[in-house]
Amino acid sequence: MDIRLNNVSAGYGRGSTYVPVLRDIDLMIPEGSRIAILGANGSGKTTLLRTMTGMLPYEGQVLLGSNELKNMKRREIASCLAMMMQVSETYFSYTVRETVLLGRYVRIKPGRAASQEDRTKVDECLAITGLSDQADHPIGALSGGQLQRVFLARTLAQETPVILLDEPTNHLDLKVQSDMMEYLDNWSREPGHTLIGVYHDVNLALAMADTLVVLKDGRIIACGSCEEIRAKGALDAAYDMDIAAYMKKQYERWK
Repeated sequence: MDIRLNNVSAGYGRGSTYVPVLRDIDLMIPEGSRIAILGANGSGKTTLLRTMTGMLPYEGQVLLGSNELKNMKRREIASCLAMMMQVSETYFSYTVRETVLLGRYVRIKPGRAASQEDRTKVDECLAITGLSDQADHPIGALSGGQLQRVFLARTLAQETPVILLDEPTNHLDLKVQSDMMEYLDNWSREPGHTLIGVYHDVNLALAMADTLVVLKDGRIIACGSCEEIRAKGALDAAYDMDIAAYMKKQYERWK
């Protein structure tokens, strides 16, 4: 399933309190793409993900395949896209297993209980994310890193062809980061799977993506391969710094 944004603008608030964030976004994401969205804080990265999932009202056109997002029901969208949000405070007392099972709601008919297939998939996602031993723990008792893994497991449980990640390695130690990103890297290489991620770490973005989308002040200033982006100097412009020199300095510290 391709995703296309045509002349999209979005923001927060209404009327006199409206704050524009995205402006005139045109973006084509072919099925099977591995996309990294990069830019400084406040450039509109998370807003772009929220717009693509229908979480924010927008002007313009967002197409999932041939379907306009505004005309789709939430269950339809959830069967196409799964988004892993950044960890925030939690306000419900579900267990880890119950939280991951929420990812199956699009596949459970209204008024029906979860099937054995649903429960099996939840167990599989718990195992993938290393949470089998914590399955019956309340999520309010978990660390930030454990919560991040719970939300990844819930995202995987949706079984969608498109996964969107919003800074997925926040709160994770290096071993868990490595395991999680290795799994997602392998998942993204399977036919028909599309991975779209906002990454804080430029090195991680380069490892996980074939195409970079660079935002600045709510606009796309460059979109292309790593080589194309480097040639344009788009990352330097987005972050107002010499990215190559910074990355070289970080590397040399470990030599």
